[in-house]
Amino acid sequence: MARTGLAQDVGFQRHVTGPGHPERPARLARIAEVFAERGIAAACVDVQPVPVAMRHIAAVHDDAYVRRLEAACDAGLQHIDAPDSAICRESFEIAKLAAGTVLNAVDAVMAGRVDNAFCAVRPPGHHCERSRSMGFCLLNNVAIAARYLIDAHGIERVLILDWDVHHGNGTQHTFEDDPRVLYVSIHGDPAFVYPGTGTADERGLGAGEGLTINVPMMPGSGDEAYRRAFGEHIMTPVADFSPEFVLISCGFDAHERDPLAPLSLETASFGWMTDKLLRVAKTCAGGRLVSLLEGGYDLDALGESAALHVTRLLEA
Repeated sequence: MARTGLAQDVGFQRHVTGPGHPERPARLARIAEVFAERGIAAACVDVQPVPVAMRHIAAVHDDAYVRRLEAACDAGLQHIDAPDSAICRESFEIAKLAAGTVLNAVDAVMAGRVDNAFCAVRPPGHHCERSRSMGFCLLNNVAIAARYLIDAHGIERVLILDWDVHHGNGTQHTFEDDPRVLYVSIHGDPAFVYPGTGTADERGLGAGEGLTINVPMMPGSGDEAYRRAFGEHIMTPVADFSPEFVLISCGFDAHERDPLAPLSLETASFGWMTDKLLRVAKTCAGGRLVSLLEGGYDLDALGESAALHVTRLLEA
C-alpha cells in the first residue's frame, strides 16, 4: 500500500454558491460520506488545510484581480465576473484555503511524508485566468501548485494532466509559453462544451510551443474512445517530457451520469486513467503525484469515481 495523503475538511463547504448551483457544498459532503463508508479516509494520511500565502497567489494572478475578488466577497456580492462564478462573504478565505491545502499536499509528497495525495477541495480552479474568474473558479489551484513546485522546490519539469470534461483555459494560458510545464487536457470538444477553448491546434507559444496538448472528445465519447486517445495522443509526449512531478486536475464530470457535459465515461475509466498517471509518476518522478478536485456534479457518480481514484492511489 502507498502512503496516500488526503485533504478534506468541512471548512471547504462554507463556500456557499446558492440554490440550484451545481458546484455546491454537497459535493464534498458526498465524497466524505463515501470515503468514510469504505474505509478510504482511515487508510489515508491526513493533509491539513492551510491558507495560501499571498506571494504564491501573486505568482499566478494579478494583484488587481485578487483585491477585486476579496472586495467582492467582503461586500457580500453574489458573483464575480460571471453569474456562474458564485461567491459568498467567506469565499475568498475558502479559496485561499483550497490553494494552500494543495501546496501542503505538494510539500508532504516532496518531503516523503506521503507518496501521493488527493485534495478534495473547492472552489475548483482550472478555468480561472490571471485576472478573471470563470466557470465556478476563483483561484487557479493547480497553476499555483505548478508554479510553487518550480519556484520553491526547484522542479524543472511539471506535468499537469487535466481530465475534467471542460478545458482548463486558465491553466493553459498560465503556462502556454513555459517550457517547464507540459499541460495535457482531454475534454469535451469546444464546439459543444464550455468554455469553447482547447482545440487540438492550440499547442503553446514561444518556448512552450508543443508543450500544450489538447485532445477534444466528441459528444458521446466513452471508455474505448478515451483509451484510444491516451494511446494515440497522450502517453508518448508525456513519456518524452519525463516529468519530475505529476499534477492531475481531477474532474469527474466526463462521467456518463454527469448533468453538465455530453460524454459517457463509466466509473471504471477514472481508475484506468489514474493507473496510467501513476505509472508515469513511478517511471519518471519517483512516484510523486498530487491530484486535486475540479468538476463532477452528479453526487453519486462523483463519490464513486473519487473513491476509485483514491483507492488506486492507495494501491500504487
